[in-house]
Amino acid sequence: MAIRQESELYLPVKAFFERQGFEVRGEVRHCDLVAMRDGEEPVIVELKRTFNLPLLIQGIDRLRHSNRVYLAVEMPPKGRAPHGLKWSELQRLCRMLGLGLLTVRFYKTKAPCVEIQCEPVPYVPRRNKKATQLLTKEFNERSGDYNVGGSNKRKLVTAYREKALQCAQLLRQHGPLSTRQLREMTGNPQITGMLQRNVYHWFERVKFGVYDVTPAGLQALETYAYVLEERAGFNSQ
Repeated sequence: MAIRQESELYLPVKAFFERQGFEVRGEVRHCDLVAMRDGEEPVIVELKRTFNLPLLIQGIDRLRHSNRVYLAVEMPPKGRAPHGLKWSELQRLCRMLGLGLLTVRFYKTKAPCVEIQCEPVPYVPRRNKKATQLLTKEFNERSGDYNVGGSNKRKLVTAYREKALQCAQLLRQHGPLSTRQLREMTGNPQITGMLQRNVYHWFERVKFGVYDVTPAGLQALETYAYVLEERAGFNSQ
């Protein structure tokens, strides 16, 4: 049951904290809800019908008053997170900012249900070494900048696609080749796996260990001719 005003979130969230022994007040020094318990650090909750940027800004601003700041939004009837995102993505964002996240689900015949999506804990950055290595590897294995940042709904020229194009080009030039020949000509030790997986359907096996390029592969060579030309120029330098 969709709500019309963010103020409808107040009473369910208030009751949620009161059941935990908090004393709750609304609109305290511009904070939508403040809860206190036994001299603990205040809990601050900012209310919005849906998760959005202004709510995040409010939450960040409230961290000046307390480290225990929650954002509270309605859980839509179908349970979907807003903006085409996942709740796990919103949880991760809140954790990175040191904010907690509450959702309130409203029903027609029973009381609203408040759920904690994540707690407000100080964020400690943790770099994923493997992710960094993969990012660096992908960057270094590309021969040039063939993609426009921010583009979508278009096929990207990745390092993998470049390697597949190189392989297709050699097959077009020389005809069917063995995996050993292609490995020596490309310097790519993973060439056998690439041919076997055949992600783009550019290759076909003509006999054991020997491959040729398909019509789809020939079309790709025309489509990405600019990549091959730039690679050739780069390699000749």
